[in-house]
Amino acid sequence: MVTISVREPYKLEIDDRPVPQPGPGEVAIRVRRAGICGSDMHILHGSNPFAVYPRVIGHEFAGVIEALGEGVSSLAIGEHVVADPVISCGTCYPCRIGRSNVCANLQVIGVHCDGGFRAVAIVPEANAVKVSSKLRLDVAALAEPLAVAANVLWRTACTNDDVVLIYGAGTVGITVLQMAKMKGARCIIADIDADRLVRAREFGADVVINSREQSVAEVVAPELGGLGPSIVIDGAGIPSLLEEACRVAAPAGRIGLLGFSPGPCNISQQEIVRKELTLVGSRLNRRFIPEVIGWLEAGLLRPEAMITQTFDARDARAAFDLVEKHPEQTLKVQLVFS
Repeated sequence: MVTISVREPYKLEIDDRPVPQPGPGEVAIRVRRAGICGSDMHILHGSNPFAVYPRVIGHEFAGVIEALGEGVSSLAIGEHVVADPVISCGTCYPCRIGRSNVCANLQVIGVHCDGGFRAVAIVPEANAVKVSSKLRLDVAALAEPLAVAANVLWRTACTNDDVVLIYGAGTVGITVLQMAKMKGARCIIADIDADRLVRAREFGADVVINSREQSVAEVVAPELGGLGPSIVIDGAGIPSLLEEACRVAAPAGRIGLLGFSPGPCNISQQEIVRKELTLVGSRLNRRFIPEVIGWLEAGLLRPEAMITQTFDARDARAAFDLVEKHPEQTLKVQLVFS
């Protein structure tokens, strides 16, 4: 079966391997669609601090149950599923309070253990989420990035009373935009690429800001009667954006961080205390995939236009080259496994 792995940083391999068999409590998924994520690129480039090499990458994938391991009772062969990449212990403090995405013993499919960029993927029973056979599997494979957006908006307590400023109109920004619009929030999105801002408009952004040409602070200042946005989401992880977020956020505002940088950040304690700001990190998703699947099946989210290119899995090098060299042309690139 075709398998895509990173042997070591900058070494992408596409080869054929034997079909794996599920062990007790596991299922085998015949993968149909799998999306390339920024974290896959980071593993390829050696910049993901959590990756263990060599690694079969890929954590955004959907397919059909092909085989069941001993003891599996909640799934049946032939059912359509999407993978939740978060494997948690269920017993540590974060798990006990419902925060399994930051489990003390966390494993992430495609990062700590082999992922879905292969014709047949093995996952624990609990990590295969059923979807309706009426839902297209390419759309189902978008559930994981949408769940990441759902997580950060849960962390920032987004409601229809909020004005949300999103830094970045790439995949992260567009998924957050869709989720926030579904919740009824007013959404502003800032980016330096004009084409991405056009796309953000198409996905429902109320205001777009080309931050090469306009001051984000000046544009958002009139929101909420001159207080500024009540939620700011930073998916880029650029330290200067967090500094600006603290300046532009409204009193009682919430700032959600999806991206990260190892570099220092000069943020003002005075600004945080004066406005009583809440700064939260957001990692992966807290079991939001079943809920996201429900929204997709109900038609509350229509993210099909996010899929900008598809490649046969054996052409994965070309897909990775496109994402790396022309990110402005892509939103979500998916690999097709047949």
